[in-house]
Amino acid sequence: MLRAATRGSELALWQTGHVAALLGDDVEPVVITTAGDRDRERPIEQMGGQGVFVKEVQDALLDGRADIAVHSAKDLQSTATPGLVIGAFPERGDARDALVGSTLDGLAAGAIVGTGSVRRRAQLAGLRPDLSFGPLRGNIATRLEKAAGFSAIFVAAAALERLGLSHRATEILDPSVLVPQVGQGALAVECRSDDEATRARLGAIDHRPTRRAVEAERAFLAGLGGGCDLPVGAHAVDAGDGRLRLTGLLASPDGRVVLRVTDTGDDPVALGAVVLERLLDQGGGRALLDEAEASP
Repeated sequence: MLRAATRGSELALWQTGHVAALLGDDVEPVVITTAGDRDRERPIEQMGGQGVFVKEVQDALLDGRADIAVHSAKDLQSTATPGLVIGAFPERGDARDALVGSTLDGLAAGAIVGTGSVRRRAQLAGLRPDLSFGPLRGNIATRLEKAAGFSAIFVAAAALERLGLSHRATEILDPSVLVPQVGQGALAVECRSDDEATRARLGAIDHRPTRRAVEAERAFLAGLGGGCDLPVGAHAVDAGDGRLRLTGLLASPDGRVVLRVTDTGDDPVALGAVVLERLLDQGGGRALLDEAEASP
């Protein structure tokens, strides 16, 4: 039996159960409370952004309390953690964002949308500068309970599907409208890099198309470095003939500038770097980063 470090939310436990089913074996959850779970008030970006839901889970893996760690891939830092390896990316779920409470076109001028994501807020503000936004944190159940206080709220479509709540989505937004977060809809299963037996077991549930897509998105994000606080998104899909199509996004927090670049390639990591380079040097991203660094 494998011990799986995981957060304790309903969604996180579903994800761990899903990995267990794929492995065809019993998995004992080792429930970990993370910094992001303890602080449900401050915006994620004020707490350090990506990583606030994974560090303590990874610590349980590194110190031997667990054999694997099951994450939402979107929560992982874009660079590898020393001593750990992502042994499997199971087949990806829906990468798109969902609105609950209203469609995008159905939102009246001045409507208040609840979201804790700067990426969602910036892109929606770019599409609908007439809208207002309110903070929204918590697990899926908590956010759905708070939905009545907003004209609409954002959640990940995959989260609703996994919890049997797809009927709560009023509209699911195509990535051409709202570029998803890096790794959204995908799971990442880590193990210790020196645990060859567990790596072999995880390799059996690794979904190559998902790995390639998420690696391209992560390479795009990694190129920006850990100090970038601007809204970022990336989404890769199979373009056929062994190639990927990757769209990268960088925006100003207020949505006045929303930059997108799309390119194709056969090497995921190289493609992520190419899309980032084009976005920065040809698409105006470098000026946006410089402006953000110069702001107090």
